[in-house]
Amino acid sequence: MSAIAVIDYGMGNLHSVCKGLEKAGATPKVTDSPTDIKRADAVVLPGVGAFDPAMQQLRSRGLESPIRDVIISGKPFLGICLGLQILFDSSEEGSETGLGIIPGKVRRFHAEPGLTIPHMGWNQLEPVQPDALLWKQLPTQPWVYFVHSYYVEPVETFVRAATVTHGSQTVTAAVARDNLLAVQFHPEKSSTIGLQILSNFVNR
Repeated sequence: MSAIAVIDYGMGNLHSVCKGLEKAGATPKVTDSPTDIKRADAVVLPGVGAFDPAMQQLRSRGLESPIRDVIISGKPFLGICLGLQILFDSSEEGSETGLGIIPGKVRRFHAEPGLTIPHMGWNQLEPVQPDALLWKQLPTQPWVYFVHSYYVEPVETFVRAATVTHGSQTVTAAVARDNLLAVQFHPEKSSTIGLQILSNFVNR
């Protein structure tokens, strides 16, 4: 079984993520130890909540450098929801700087008639990297579960792995760059599709 470090910085839905990884055949370990993160076969950065408190928690626990180092090392890395957003430079949600691993900004959905914010519930992905690891053995436009009011806007559009449309706005729903994978939706809440996505990550 793959040993996967699930980073604990006080803002992740850790139980659900770990259950999903276990079903996918991995051995998850919840940790905020740089040593555990370095030794793991792969790393998952989950997250639920707001951008600024997340960055403050990461910094207070000395986790910025370990996260950057593990991504640079080439180890498989998966960010989930807020764990995607904090990989970017900054967010309209707050004033803290992000990890800056992916150039770009986190933006709020624009208000429009009939648009619900947060974007909450099931929606269809539109893969723009159809051969990306995460989408193996999935339908062409899989349904996954979202809960977010902000979305990422990468500077380099080639990192986009999938988009999603909410109202009239089509935004980035996943990114993929070498060993770095990150999604705005919650695979651990996305039934059999989500389990397949986690299995694809674990099997790497």
